[in-house]
This record gives sequence, C-alpha cells and structure tokens, in this order.
Amino acid sequence: MGAGGLGSPLLSYLAVGGVGTLGIIDHDRVELSNLQRQILHETADIGSLKVESARDRIEELNPDVTVHTYPERLTAENAAALVSRYDVIADGSDNFDTRYALADTCYQAGKPLVSAAIAGFSGQLSTFKAYLGEPHPCYRCFCPEAPERGPSCAIGGVTGAFAGALGSLQALEVIKELLGIGSSLSGSILMVDGLTATTRTLRLPRDPACKTCGEPLRHAARLVK
Repeated sequence: MGAGGLGSPLLSYLAVGGVGTLGIIDHDRVELSNLQRQILHETADIGSLKVESARDRIEELNPDVTVHTYPERLTAENAAALVSRYDVIADGSDNFDTRYALADTCYQAGKPLVSAAIAGFSGQLSTFKAYLGEPHPCYRCFCPEAPERGPSCAIGGVTGAFAGALGSLQALEVIKELLGIGSSLSGSILMVDGLTATTRTLRLPRDPACKTCGEPLRHAARLVK
C-alpha cells in the first residue's frame, strides 16, 4: 500500500530479492516535492501515476517480477478484493482511514500485515497477525482511534535517507514473513529515532476491549452463530 517514501525502498528490495509478484496500490501522481524521498520516481515521471512509474522502475530492476498496479484509493469497500490476491500485505500509507481499512481487512482475511510509519525523524514498524489469536494484537490494539492529524510531509518534513532506512527494514520483515524465518515483530513494535540513531522494541499486548479483535467482538460473533 503506497509507492512513496516507504514504498519506494520496500518495493525495490522485494523486487531485487526475487519476490515474484508485487501489487501496488496508490492513487497519487508524482510531484516534484516527492523526489527527495520517493526514489522509485524520477524528474521525467512528474505528473505520471505513481503506480505506473513504480512499475516501470521495478521492471528495470528485475524484469522477471510480475507487477500489478491499482491506481485507486484503498477503501473499506475494495480492500477485501485487493488483499485476497496476496500472501503478505505491507502498509506504507499516510492516513489513518486507509490504515484502519487495510488493518481490519487483513485481520478478517487472515493475512499478515507489515505496517510502517514515519514522521520527521521518528519511525515505527510492526507486524500484525491477530487472526492467530492470543497473544497477537491487531493494529487497533496499538492505535484504537486516529490521533489529531499532524503536519503533512510537505510541512513537517521527512528526510529521504530515514524513509529509506525504515522502508528497508519493512522489506526485511516482509521477506521474513514470506519465508517463515526469524522472529516476527507480531506482539511488539520497533521504534526508531533517526536523530539519535537508536531503536527500542516495545511489547505490544492484545487489547481485550479492541473493537476489531477483542473479546466483545468474538462473543458477539458466537451469539450470532
């Protein structure tokens, strides 16, 4: 989800790493202000759909990768059809409506969601697999309600090198999930501070009152049955 500052390094490393099929959903077009951090796109791509620019660059990196493009907004209405086509979902979106729609759909579909976010020099990364049951949390366990909207990338600023670093870590987590190796970030969240070059891994418990994966929802489902 997204072919921007996080999606650019993520897609690049998945492509050169040999992931055979990639799907990209993004409704935006390339702007000049994107180029300092969205390295899949070039000056000549300004005005083009990001999914098309990203596809062209991926095909240059690895022509054996099949790339499907979706130049549209992801919504609660179309998310299920998109998610059902892929084994692992990666979220690099920049708004909470999209994040919640994607996270809820991944939970319902039983698909792992590798989610990253960045603001200024602060970043976070986690994998959500609440469909496995306890003790795995979902995205709403971490962020039950959308916070007040902060400044956009254009106003708040995002350093390209930091977006590249976090997007690369996100690609690593996707590869781990595809191969079933290493320790998953499910149940924890990696916090990255670009200014101090430090990381912290915090435990992320499942919320029994979560409206997506919590006990009230499961009890209601049993009553309906």
